[in-house]
Amino acid sequence: MRGLIWLVAAAFFMQTLDSTIVNTAVPSIAHALAVRPIDLKTALTSYVLTLAICIPASAWLSDRYGTRRVFAASVWIFTIGSLACGVAQSLPQLVAARILQGIGGALLMPIGRYVLVRAFGPKDFVAAMSTAGIPGLLGPVVGPLLGGVLSQYATWRLIFLVNIPVGIAGLWLNRTHMPDFRGERRPFDWIGFALFALASGMLLVAAETAGNGDYGKAAIAAGIGIVAAFAYWRYGRRARHPVADLALFKVRSFAIAVGGGMCTRLGTAGLSFLLMLFLQIGCGWTPTMAGLMIVPQAAAMILMKFLIDRILKRHGYRRTLFANTAVATALLACFALLDATTPWWAIAALMFAYGFVMSLQYTAMNTLAFVDLPPAQAAQASSLTSAAQYLVISFGIALSSWLLAVFLGAEHHASANYVRGFHVAVLVMATMPMLAVYVFTRLRHDRPLRSPIATPETAA
Repeated sequence: MRGLIWLVAAAFFMQTLDSTIVNTAVPSIAHALAVRPIDLKTALTSYVLTLAICIPASAWLSDRYGTRRVFAASVWIFTIGSLACGVAQSLPQLVAARILQGIGGALLMPIGRYVLVRAFGPKDFVAAMSTAGIPGLLGPVVGPLLGGVLSQYATWRLIFLVNIPVGIAGLWLNRTHMPDFRGERRPFDWIGFALFALASGMLLVAAETAGNGDYGKAAIAAGIGIVAAFAYWRYGRRARHPVADLALFKVRSFAIAVGGGMCTRLGTAGLSFLLMLFLQIGCGWTPTMAGLMIVPQAAAMILMKFLIDRILKRHGYRRTLFANTAVATALLACFALLDATTPWWAIAALMFAYGFVMSLQYTAMNTLAFVDLPPAQAAQASSLTSAAQYLVISFGIALSSWLLAVFLGAEHHASANYVRGFHVAVLVMATMPMLAVYVFTRLRHDRPLRSPIATPETAA
């Protein structure tokens, strides 16, 4: 069983590493591909959006084809996608490779979690998941720093190529340690999947094209996305095996957790991307120094994990989320006070405080979604919350990039414009979590705590 835990841990690490490692290398990649740094947002959003679209299919694939075969296929796809990213010669090639990466990455975490549930049972699952989740928590610590070091002292291509030996090791462990679990065979909701993918893709295209100043195409894409989303909402309520079960939103705590989480992430998702541009282009920092600034945040998020259980037991979800979201909003707005003269230790202190608060925020939101759901609905709820989480992250990155691009205009090399644009973008982004403060007041009373599981998903 130890080999299985290491296999799942390696998968979690690869998935979380690639969600953060690219941010620090954005200026280096942009220079190599001869594009504006702000244009690299597409390489970030395409990966995260692919995760959101493909995650709902993971349960059906593992039930039909078996966990060993599907997990191996996901590792293969992720590894090949990493190789394609490493040899990309243009932004369209990089985006296509990131989509391929996202298809593989979307299956790693849900299947790994599902296998541990089946292999260890309810009694030992928490311990197994906590052990497997530690490397996933280290991904946000290692990713930005590794991305900065490799792009500064070697080549940005290595930030993708490092996945290849990890993928090869994962394939070997999969053959020797992965059990082949299967579930009930049921028809796949192809109509719902197509509508969900169309709605998600078109809405992101609308955000991307608006950021490029093409508001006509943005309006058309937004219209198609809204129509597709409405069609899925009508269709999903009647589907027998929906790819995303909208009936879950009838549960008040689930709806509030997802709604509040969407408002929060819409404002916070793009901060890391903007911060790396601000520090490197606006302030003239090296990629390594910029990557080091993420370490205090990630370290604080890990430290908070030891306090979350006691905080939620003492104060409950309603008071915790109300107060913590208000503090998170204030800290996010404080980033607008930074400029090129701000000492590194002040930025590091702000990052530490921000990470401490956001760790509690993410874990509380993610566990609140499950407190009133029966075990039979846990799998669908996990799939839906993960998809919503990554979907909003992609929109959040697109939104923050659009705010910065509007301020930059044609002067995308002027460092002073990046500083001023960063200030404006952060202040606008801080209004989004303010909506979440109101959403969390809609909880009728403080919910009983279910011990949060230390997984990568609760830290994102």
